[in-house]
Amino acid sequence: MHSGFIITRDQLDGVVAFLRVAELRSFRAAAQELSLSPSALSQIVRALEARIGVTLLTRTTRSVGLTEAGERFVDHARPALDRLMLGFEAAQALGAEVTGLLRITVPRPLLPLLADELLSEFCGRYPALEVELFAENALTDIVGEGFDAGVRLGELVEADMVAMRLTPSFRFVVVGAPHYFARHGRPQRPADLQLHRCIRSRRASRRAIYRWEFIEDGRDIEVSVDGPLIVNDGDLNIAAAIKGLGLAYAPEPLVMPLVRKGELEVVLEKYAPDSPGLFLYYPSRSQMLPKLRAFVDFARERVRARFARLMA
Repeated sequence: MHSGFIITRDQLDGVVAFLRVAELRSFRAAAQELSLSPSALSQIVRALEARIGVTLLTRTTRSVGLTEAGERFVDHARPALDRLMLGFEAAQALGAEVTGLLRITVPRPLLPLLADELLSEFCGRYPALEVELFAENALTDIVGEGFDAGVRLGELVEADMVAMRLTPSFRFVVVGAPHYFARHGRPQRPADLQLHRCIRSRRASRRAIYRWEFIEDGRDIEVSVDGPLIVNDGDLNIAAAIKGLGLAYAPEPLVMPLVRKGELEVVLEKYAPDSPGLFLYYPSRSQMLPKLRAFVDFARERVRARFARLMA
């Protein structure tokens, strides 16, 4: 932009109208959307072209197209208009009511950290808001799939996302029921798991059985396990271990309450690897609508508190 250049009101007139015609490639469709007559819309666009001094659209009886000047104008004007609309939304959000549908994608094994009383409290706080929790283990394009935010382990969050830590790092551990160990003994090293019945998990993104991860002699290792049951749900994984069907590999915060109750016992603790912890992530702070801002504030306050209780 030239130094001292000032955009006047008349230069902005017709920009929105032109962009809708350019996007829809139709005066009639754009006129209907803008509640104008086609002739009135045509006059608005012609006035814009006259002010700019070039033709932006090619018109025939059957079609509407962009000239080279029109394509250049769209390339620059569309992002600028989008940013302007985000500015309106950001300002309005400060006093807006928390409404709409909030869609969050969460990995299946970690869904309990956001469920139960946390969600009931959040939903009770914002009765005009709908919440959809979509449990899946596969990595998700949250923008392309229409989610407002996601929860994943820190190592899985893409670099271009805004990420907020929800929990400290935690371990993944092997657990089993006391009556399972009474019948089958305890593994002493990760390799011993190949002699035990284990509850396996299938990775949705790869269609492959998850190999259990450990740290042994300072090295990261993976162990292929076998057993009578394959699941893709964290609650079912732990429930099967409680029933003695086999050993389970699970996030430590989810099993510690059961360990304290005596329903499960941890083995191979010194080989348990750390994970970076859970992060809430979303595309951009500039796009944070009231519903997402409310959830970010809630998650920062309550998920961390619940995690601390689980590990106490």
